[in-house]
Amino acid sequence: MFRAQISQLASGPTLKMEGSLVGQWAEEAKSLVTNGIVPKGLVVDLTDVSYVDSVGEKVLTWLASVGASFMAKTVYAASVCERLQLPVHRKAPVCSEQF
Repeated sequence: MFRAQISQLASGPTLKMEGSLVGQWAEEAKSLVTNGIVPKGLVVDLTDVSYVDSVGEKVLTWLASVGASFMAKTVYAASVCERLQLPVHRKAPVCSEQF
C-alpha cells in the first residue's frame, strides 16, 4: 500500500509519502511533482514510509537533484536519507526571548 499527497503548508510545499515506495507507486509519486513546475522549496516527508526499493531510491535521488529536501522522523526514514545522502530539511531556529 502507498499514498502520496502534495500539500501547501505554512513551511512550504510538502510531498507526504506513506507506505512502501516501490515500483510503479514510486513512479506515480514522481509524476505528482512533474505534472507542473517542481515547487521551489519542496519538502518530502518520508516519516511514514516503511520500505523503499531501487525504483523508489531513484525517485528520491531525482527529487534531491531538483532541489527537494527531506524530512525523516523515524529510524528507517532517517537511514534511507543517510544511505542515499539526501539533504535533510532543517526548520528555521525558533526565536526565544530572554527575560
